[in-house]
Amino acid sequence: MNLFSSLKFSSSSSSTKSFSFRFLLCLLLLNFFYVLTFASLRNHQYQQNHKKPTMILANLTSCSLFMGSWVYDETYPLYQSSSCPIIDSQFNCQMYGRPDTDYLKYRWKPTNCEIPRFNGLDFLLRMRGKTIMYVGDSLGRNQWQSLICMISAAVPRGAQTQYITGDPLSTYKFLDYGVSVSFYRTPYLVDIDSVQGKRILKLDDITKNSNAWRGVDVLSFNTGHWWTHKGALQGWDYMDLGGKLYQDMDRLVALERGLRTWARWIDANIDKSRTKLFFQGISPTHYNPSDWTTGTSTSSSTRTCYGETVPMTGTAYPGTFPDQMGVLKEVIGNMNNPPFILDITFLSAMRKDAHPSIYSGALTSEQKANPDHSADCSHWCLAGLPDTWNQLFYTALFF
Repeated sequence: MNLFSSLKFSSSSSSTKSFSFRFLLCLLLLNFFYVLTFASLRNHQYQQNHKKPTMILANLTSCSLFMGSWVYDETYPLYQSSSCPIIDSQFNCQMYGRPDTDYLKYRWKPTNCEIPRFNGLDFLLRMRGKTIMYVGDSLGRNQWQSLICMISAAVPRGAQTQYITGDPLSTYKFLDYGVSVSFYRTPYLVDIDSVQGKRILKLDDITKNSNAWRGVDVLSFNTGHWWTHKGALQGWDYMDLGGKLYQDMDRLVALERGLRTWARWIDANIDKSRTKLFFQGISPTHYNPSDWTTGTSTSSSTRTCYGETVPMTGTAYPGTFPDQMGVLKEVIGNMNNPPFILDITFLSAMRKDAHPSIYSGALTSEQKANPDHSADCSHWCLAGLPDTWNQLFYTALFF
């Protein structure tokens, strides 16, 4: 006999059954809506946490990292010069009276990608126990000090540091993280010897300088400006090429020979699985206002960036593109072990506003009154443009 068919219900039990059925139905409906709502929330959270990531790339095939525009951004600069432990007087524009500050608030926006905001603590954690060295001229020193300022702004209060200054090598250490950031001064990369009181630029020899670069985890090189200097600014008396001395030669030819000596040393001595390699593009100068004032009455004898407060716009290179950059790309293009070119030339060319000008160290009142002869339109203020170089360096290094 069917068990259920044997059961007899009174009218009161029927009422109880009806109530129980309705109660059970309510529970089932509540459970259904709970499951549905939970699934919806899970799906929403998944979508929120798995949005298509911002494209952050450090190669020129997928991201035009070095082509774009300057965007005004109130969240910049990343640090105040007054709080940085290491800025040369020639780069410390705010200390030496620069009255405007808008030049500090521009962010580089590549054409077809986004780059990460620099995070000094993240940099230290990723580089824990490692060494970084900038090698080159005073533009490399400009960038070296910028990186130290950017990192210092993010480290916890009381973090232990050490600064060892020297020539040609200076080092700043973040001791709690085992990270050292060095600058090795060598404007030509190749060696200079002193023979009977004369400075001999050895286009075929890099032995002395290169000893300092061995075993470094990240190397960033630059050169270019000193090769064109003449007169009192020329850094050598003779050039030695193939054992023969020259009082002078085509400067681009000399640069090419010196760079090939550097390239041979890199190919023979640097293991890129151990050492990250970078080469900084040529940093432009702004001594010729006709490069950005076409059609105005600016005197052709004026040679200064004094008074410039905003970047240039557009996609065309202003003025004459540096010949040194062509030589650099040709040499690197023939290397077996090429560095990543941090091609800051165009984006820097748009920043006529970012130089120290007459706010470069303790100039006299007479010097400040004559910017055509005293304005520094070659180096860059800190905080300022070199911070963007290091943001791109950070992007290329880690992303």
